[in-house]
Amino acid sequence: MKTTVGVLFGGRSVENEISVVTALQVIESLNREKYKIVPIYIAKTGKWYTGNALLELGKYRNMPALFKECKEVFFKSVYGDHNLYTNGLFGKQKVVAKIDTILPTLHGTNCEDGTLQGVLEVIGIPYVGCNTFASANGMDKIAMKQILRDSGISVVDFVWFTDKEWDDRRETVLDNIEKTIPYPVIIKPANSGSSVGISPAHNRQELADAVDYAAQFTTRVIVERMLGKLKEVNCSVMGDYYDCKPSVCEIPLRSGEILSYSDKYQSGGAKGSKSGKLAGAKVAGPKLAEGHPGADGAGMASLKRQLPADLPDNVTELVQEFAMRTFKTLGCEGLARIDLMIDETDGRIYVNEINTIPGSLSSYLWDYTGVPFSKVLDTLIQRSFARAREESFKVVDFGGNIFASR
Repeated sequence: MKTTVGVLFGGRSVENEISVVTALQVIESLNREKYKIVPIYIAKTGKWYTGNALLELGKYRNMPALFKECKEVFFKSVYGDHNLYTNGLFGKQKVVAKIDTILPTLHGTNCEDGTLQGVLEVIGIPYVGCNTFASANGMDKIAMKQILRDSGISVVDFVWFTDKEWDDRRETVLDNIEKTIPYPVIIKPANSGSSVGISPAHNRQELADAVDYAAQFTTRVIVERMLGKLKEVNCSVMGDYYDCKPSVCEIPLRSGEILSYSDKYQSGGAKGSKSGKLAGAKVAGPKLAEGHPGADGAGMASLKRQLPADLPDNVTELVQEFAMRTFKTLGCEGLARIDLMIDETDGRIYVNEINTIPGSLSSYLWDYTGVPFSKVLDTLIQRSFARAREESFKVVDFGGNIFASR
């Protein structure tokens, strides 16, 4: 019997298109002899769809036409009902598939931030990756940095505030930032990914403009000290909060002061993969229009990078240790990518952020580490069942009714 895997992607997120690319990479790499694959796409409207047309990247150019080839589907909010339904004639509900586990490949808000994970836990469907708690804390840059800092893991100095504070007390907020952190600084939405809404600032006017921009995407904004001589290093971690292992490290190459959305998804990606040279994963698939996110079919894997990172062995080991400590401290499971920064003036290492559902699921890092992507996916799926079994033994009912004695 094959295991039925629902690959869930899209979402009400600015990273919807990136999620599509990640999902198709995952589906391409899943072993068809082991798994029956059910693609489930969440549109930006919030509606859920399934159908083989979702497997063709080129069809996402025309969304209305794509949806006509698909079925609108839904899960019932009934614990233990793992069926995916559609409405048939006269509103009669029909089962499209019984899902054994969900493999989320969604990025960003309303998807990667614990929202989706909470829905799946209410229904009781096993799923791959971080639980609601770890997903929420990993996605929120403020909560993540506070937890890591209090756990003795280095993060850069930062200030945060709400969009309402910004609207009501703009000058006070600016004064507090300038008093706390010297320029240059970097401004970010607290809960977005893929470098969406992020800008550097070197003076008060740039700072105000950058906050205005970031506040379009979030209710909370974070301002961080920008390292003068910065080297960014990424490392993926796989396992759980008890036992995990790191991948090789990479150094993403940016075109400006910060690693931008364009660097990540529209750079084209240099091909090749050996000994510290520029590397980008080769992913087969139809082409999107030039300039579209993931237009080369490789998504995050198309980023120009130095792979493996050209670092001394002791620095590499320290980066990997920081990555694993971050993974464990936040209670992560499955697979994540931790983005770190090295201050080249003094050699200090800081954790920048964690991606609990990273672009391309960091497949290129594990492939270079010697673990084929198909094996990574096998491991993640098996871990989803193991977690479901472990959680089934936890007490959720004392077996009594306190109201019966009243």
